[in-house]
Amino acid sequence: MTAKPLEGVRVIESSLLEPASLAALLADLGADVIKVEPPGEGDYVRRMAWPIIDGVSILHWHCNRGKRSLGLDLRKNEAVEIYLDLVRGADVVIEGMRPGALARRGITYERMREVNPSIVFCTISGFGLTGPYKDLPSHGIAFDTWGAVAPVEHDAEGFTYLGDHVSVGTKTAPVWGALGVVSALLRAKLTGVGARLDIAQTDAAAAANWLKIEGFRAYERPEDEVTGNASDNYVRREPGVGGMREGVRYQVYETTDGHILFMASEREFWQNFCVGIGRPELFEANPGSKYADHALGDRRLRAELRDIFRTRSTQEWIRFGVDVNTAIAPVHDAHTIADDPQFADRFPWLPAAEHGTDLMPLPIKFVDEEPANPSKAPTPGQHTDAVLSELGLSRDRIAALRENGVIG
Repeated sequence: MTAKPLEGVRVIESSLLEPASLAALLADLGADVIKVEPPGEGDYVRRMAWPIIDGVSILHWHCNRGKRSLGLDLRKNEAVEIYLDLVRGADVVIEGMRPGALARRGITYERMREVNPSIVFCTISGFGLTGPYKDLPSHGIAFDTWGAVAPVEHDAEGFTYLGDHVSVGTKTAPVWGALGVVSALLRAKLTGVGARLDIAQTDAAAAANWLKIEGFRAYERPEDEVTGNASDNYVRREPGVGGMREGVRYQVYETTDGHILFMASEREFWQNFCVGIGRPELFEANPGSKYADHALGDRRLRAELRDIFRTRSTQEWIRFGVDVNTAIAPVHDAHTIADDPQFADRFPWLPAAEHGTDLMPLPIKFVDEEPANPSKAPTPGQHTDAVLSELGLSRDRIAALRENGVIG
């Protein structure tokens, strides 16, 4: 079997740039996604960012995989009517632009509901439909700076710049959006009641940073109500990874060919490690607490572990962790992860020959079902004739629309 749980679901999408990856996720799961874009050059995502592969940005190859493209000039009344005809037979509409972009073309949520009362309409934008920043122009990194997940660095001359980080807002908002869409779609199928969803990429960045945001909020309460961990004598450590700088039993260490993350904060893991390397006395001298003990600030122990981990390769330590049951993981960058055997097992590349560039597959696994193979991201208006024919338009009508500039 091929895993297409959303087969039979039709999605009409009007998106620019990375918000388009929301509909790509739905397409990966079997939905028929029709990307409506302006005639001619279409979504300018094809020319944004880098790398550029065969003249087209990797953003397009990734975010618009599995879709069909319909070139439609929504500045024309005939195009608006065609759009509403599409909505009539669809399950979901996705607006991945500034809020209200479709409404400004006359395609309001109210008009959609008139032709399809059970339609699920999802807007995915920068700051959402409400709030003082809702009309603020922005790009993807702004969502991370707002959500406190983009570090500010300083160079040798004191100039500020953004530190390297994974862009959280643009990458996680589509996942939240897909969850919301599928939930609303389930309700619509059961009850006939549609929904309007508001997904903000800034909200998604903040939601991913919940531990630090909620943690600092908790520390605003009195110290007799909110403390640190017992293993640290209840000292209020900074929430999240920032509070682990002086960790020892939970820390990054060099190997002969890279780095590993050692995570023996549970006493059982720590004991297994010490016995496994033939150093039971190391555990006896430093048994620590049963849980959440990082041996914080113990520089002598940290130096000893540094020397121990430098004696084996990363993969040797991974095998050791499995054999003795202690928590160890490799530390990768975006170059080295592709050579990792776990990555190779979980992410078989979708080849460039079929998809424009090598793409990672959907990270959702359906046991005993083969993943669906998405189609190559479309050229602007590539499927215009086919989609309009499905609406019942004749060849002559399609030719007339093209002559009048309504379609591309």
